[in-house]
Amino acid sequence: MVWLNKIKHWLQWLGLYLWLVSGTIILTINASWLYFLNAYFQKLGPAVNLSLGRLMTNYYQMLAYLNFPWVPALKMNDFTDSAGALFHFAQVKNLFLLDYAVFIVTSVTTYYLWQRLKRNQQLWRFVLPMQTALWVPPIVALVMSLNFDQFFIYFHELLFRNSDWLFDPLYDRIILVLPDTFFLQCFVLAFVIIEWAFAYYLSVGKQALKTLD
Repeated sequence: MVWLNKIKHWLQWLGLYLWLVSGTIILTINASWLYFLNAYFQKLGPAVNLSLGRLMTNYYQMLAYLNFPWVPALKMNDFTDSAGALFHFAQVKNLFLLDYAVFIVTSVTTYYLWQRLKRNQQLWRFVLPMQTALWVPPIVALVMSLNFDQFFIYFHELLFRNSDWLFDPLYDRIILVLPDTFFLQCFVLAFVIIEWAFAYYLSVGKQALKTLD
């Protein structure tokens, strides 16, 4: 039974990491304010003869399809997509829903981990895992900064086993209002959120250590 307890222990810690990562993804993909800023300052609407408000309506329609399982088809007022683009969006939707599922499940395991550590006055155990985790976002950010275009390609090749993510502007005009700079900012936002989360749990652990002194 000892090994079962060890497996349960490590699964709870893995669940914590997955909870933080999946939560970060949820916050990032729904940061419509970030897209609004890009649309406003880069004048994305005029590039496709749309007002800012009209463009945002289409963006919200896209987000609704990607986020909600009860929205079965992607329908935007001013954009139509090729079969390849629609297939890609369907794959992205599956990844979004998987992320939500991971977040829900790990919310439960993380709650029990927190309660167990708090009950046993062991919140200090957050220190070492979070000190280690804090190094990961800066390293990934450094790699990304060296060549974002190549990083972006590797990212898609890792998640998708096809080339449907390579949209043709002639057939998939939506790509004209989804610039690389926006995706770059999404990655930066995600790094900031996850780094803050690691730092928060580290501070909880350090505070718990002080109470033991």
